[in-house]
Amino acid sequence: MTMQFGYQCEYCEGTVRAKKVEREAFKHKSGFVILEEVEIGVCDQCGNRYYSAEVLRRVHAVATGKLHPERIEAVPVVHAR
Repeated sequence: MTMQFGYQCEYCEGTVRAKKVEREAFKHKSGFVILEEVEIGVCDQCGNRYYSAEVLRRVHAVATGKLHPERIEAVPVVHAR
């Protein structure tokens, strides 16, 4: 499903344009979810990212176990000292 874009960014005078990205990481209260080959909106001036309700529902479904991930990847973690 293609999201409607072309509207003004809420943070600057830029325009939000559709962009298909290889990977987009989302932080959810249940953990992190990465969607691949996903269409998002990106402001052409400030770079702010926008997500459709469909994308956010999919993230929630994966994070809560309603939708099983295709694979699970390890994420390196270190303390910032």
